[in-house]
Amino acid sequence: MYSTPAYITEFGTAFCGDSRTLLGELPDDSIDLVITSPPFALLRQKDYGNMEQQEYVSWFATFATIVLRKLKPTGSFVIDLGGAYERGLPRRSLYNFRLLIHLCDKVGFSFAEDFYWHNPAKLPSPIEWVNKRKIRVKDSVNTIWWLSKEPFPKADVRNVLTEYSARMKKLLEDPEKFYRPKDRPSGHNIGTGFSNDNGGAIPSNLLQISNTESNSSYMRACSLVGERQHPARFPAKVPEFFVKFLTEPNDLIVDIFAGSNTSGFVAESLGRRWYSFEERLSYVATSAFRFAHGGDEPSIKNLYEQIMTGNSVDLRKFIKQNRLFQAA
Repeated sequence: MYSTPAYITEFGTAFCGDSRTLLGELPDDSIDLVITSPPFALLRQKDYGNMEQQEYVSWFATFATIVLRKLKPTGSFVIDLGGAYERGLPRRSLYNFRLLIHLCDKVGFSFAEDFYWHNPAKLPSPIEWVNKRKIRVKDSVNTIWWLSKEPFPKADVRNVLTEYSARMKKLLEDPEKFYRPKDRPSGHNIGTGFSNDNGGAIPSNLLQISNTESNSSYMRACSLVGERQHPARFPAKVPEFFVKFLTEPNDLIVDIFAGSNTSGFVAESLGRRWYSFEERLSYVATSAFRFAHGGDEPSIKNLYEQIMTGNSVDLRKFIKQNRLFQAA
């Protein structure tokens, strides 16, 4: 990378700038996973910036075209997108589906699988149709598109197995009592292999993860320096699922709309190398609090001010010198 880092950790580096430019500095065929939650195509402008629905597909494609070139042949591109309504109507926008089709038909990605992130804690919206007129239910599901450079990206579902149900646990304790191999009406041949303990159940493509962060060290540190935390953070368990599923230790992960750098934080905790690209400097500076926290108020403010004034901070040294805590 030729650009100056905002901060450096043991495994990764955060940069402030346009991710199209920053991606261009990486070698082709070098990234294992690009995972991001970009600004959604919403009707009302948000603090973090978002495009109008009509412009969104062509705008996002300028990033995706570079991503495709930079991914390894076994690499993946995971995009979290929230839904939206059309202006003034109780009719859903198709922008996220139009984007998916464009990225496959025009840019050249393979569509590996669709995922749906259900956030039970999400507040009812849009207010006009849900709360006031009561003619729609609340929108609590984001679409997550898993795209790949080629049809067979790296993936291992054994890394994201879920806990067995109570019924399955009983079956494993005494297969002969609870289980009888037979053909199902669906045509599936359910053989004796279904009674094997494989360490967990294969997860579905519906990810139920609450987004309820309210008192983290990141949020407390933001308050100390007088900055509002990023308003559209996704919970760590969302990128964690895909990092575990689609990468191995020491693989390279990139977030091209890093925001508060949840993806980098997850990659760091799982021993993956990472780059985060974010255009707004205040978001980059406060994202450092995910990796260095605790200590006294002057230390936190010093870290923030160094990044905001353009200094490149080696967090490994800064943590030791200022007796801060490092992210686990």
